[in-house]
Amino acid sequence: MSNDFSRRDLLKGGGLLAVGLMAPPWLSAVAKADIVRQSRGSKLNPDQVLVVCDLRGGNDGLNTVVPFTNQDYYKARPTLGIPADQVLKLDEALGFHPVMTGLRDLYQKGQVAVVMGAGYPNPNLSHFKSMDIWQSASPDGRMKNGWIGRAFDLAMQGGPLDPIAGMGLSTEKPRALMADRASIPCFAGLSDIQNMVGDPDAEKMLREIQGMDAMEGSATRAIQQANKSALDAMAVLKSQLSKYNQTQQYGDDAFGRGFKQIAQLVATSPQTRVIYFAAGGFDTHARQADAHSRLLKGFSDAMSSFMTEMEACGKADKVLVLAFSEFGRRTYENGSAGTDHGKAAPMFLIGKKVKGGLYGPRPDFANLDSGDLRFAIDFRQLYATALDSWMGSSSEVVLAEKFAPMNLLK
Repeated sequence: MSNDFSRRDLLKGGGLLAVGLMAPPWLSAVAKADIVRQSRGSKLNPDQVLVVCDLRGGNDGLNTVVPFTNQDYYKARPTLGIPADQVLKLDEALGFHPVMTGLRDLYQKGQVAVVMGAGYPNPNLSHFKSMDIWQSASPDGRMKNGWIGRAFDLAMQGGPLDPIAGMGLSTEKPRALMADRASIPCFAGLSDIQNMVGDPDAEKMLREIQGMDAMEGSATRAIQQANKSALDAMAVLKSQLSKYNQTQQYGDDAFGRGFKQIAQLVATSPQTRVIYFAAGGFDTHARQADAHSRLLKGFSDAMSSFMTEMEACGKADKVLVLAFSEFGRRTYENGSAGTDHGKAAPMFLIGKKVKGGLYGPRPDFANLDSGDLRFAIDFRQLYATALDSWMGSSSEVVLAEKFAPMNLLK
């Protein structure tokens, strides 16, 4: 068979053939989310948004939440230890890095839960393997898809999801969003959405190549309708985004740019339930002090601007941010003014519905695991909290095991 198809041939063929050959990757991705229907299961709560923030590279938890009264901390970090008089104190023993004024202010409002010692059994210190573990929520590797993807698969058993119910802001699709049936699209930025349906001629052609409606109930008809739904959803989102005027200033860094776009999505797209965002640079093996300070300031300032923006648009009580990193850093600094891969580290839940405070054990330098802080709280308990208490899902089904949610939400 010849591979030289003309546009006329594609229009005549229509349906699946045309979509497979002509549609851009984003269209086939969002379309799939609208195909699978019926059966049993629970739908996602339509009111609340989960924002997952990935601090990629292994964030140094000890210099993020500083044990400023612990002399072993300063002995282990003679040059990197944060001076006690500079720490933004949260209680009598722990405090934020001095650049994290924005997050400290949110903490004082009761909107930040800091969960100390998060991790998993037998931790892996490879970036790639540990990130796979966090994103699949499967330390033993039994589950290949992502925890968010599995939650969407479960939700689809109760009926179709909106094509943009979940979105990733990433150049590559993170494993957390991988699923068997649900397709969660990823975009490098919101400008990609604007460009995708911004050309009237291109959009017209994408609609035309669906061809005449196929027979009712056929697989081709389902694909056609799903693609049209996806195009409609993107067109509406593009229009909504263009009309929104933000109230806050965001930094010109990865976190500032990312949360500026996340704020636009939350404010203008009520269909979107989950947004996944990652920012790298946390692999601070050398010359850590300045680089880590910039990253923490960017994260903290972005959280402050984002939550203020959510207040302004009336969404503050509808948004939950879950922030994590694939592992922490070693308790002691290395010879290059940095820190190497460690194990346990803090996680953060941020939002107006959060029960703010410090949770989990204080760093224990007298009971280390080969020079690293021991994990005390399984990160899947935080996932269970988000799944059961925020997304309206079933963590026991999604995680294939029962993990007790933590009492972190109002």
